[in-house]
Amino acid sequence: MTSGSRADRLLTRGRRLEFATLGWNVVGVVVLAFAAVQARSVALAGFGLDSLIEIGASTVVLWELAGVDEARQNRGLRLIGVAFVALAVYLAVQSTVVLALGTRPGHSAVGIAWTSATAVVMFLLAAGKARTGAALDNPVLVAEGRITLVDGILATAVLAGLVGNALAGWWWADPLAGYVLLVYAAREARAVLTR
Repeated sequence: MTSGSRADRLLTRGRRLEFATLGWNVVGVVVLAFAAVQARSVALAGFGLDSLIEIGASTVVLWELAGVDEARQNRGLRLIGVAFVALAVYLAVQSTVVLALGTRPGHSAVGIAWTSATAVVMFLLAAGKARTGAALDNPVLVAEGRITLVDGILATAVLAGLVGNALAGWWWADPLAGYVLLVYAAREARAVLTR
């Protein structure tokens, strides 16, 4: 650990990064819900649900940075794991049904704009969390920084599906982006529930 005042500054920076992530995801849930319903997009709905889960993950990290007891933190992590399982099941069923029925999602300019911005913001936040977590020697903040990095990658995958659908008429790109989210959700569920 570092000296007192430097450690306090780093903890403050870590909390600010988490609050920024939390705020972005709270707004994102609303924006993505609107865009998903408007475009009938599995990928946008799944990404919105993932944002909801990320709100829980940021809350757990804020608890940890505040020194909340470990039992409460572990309960929060288990709830996040169960939420990832539910997300994986939803995406598996929904993406398969959409592909099987050939349901074509509409275009979503709002979804494209939001996922573009989200990718940039999440990559920046992930870099800040990685640096701050390493300086604090805090594995929870470092791990959540990796989740934020993956969130940026997922935003990029969803964006690719949305753009493919909008520009080339690749309607199947939307449920395929849902499968990318499914793989991520299953991996995160396993990581959280088997710790």
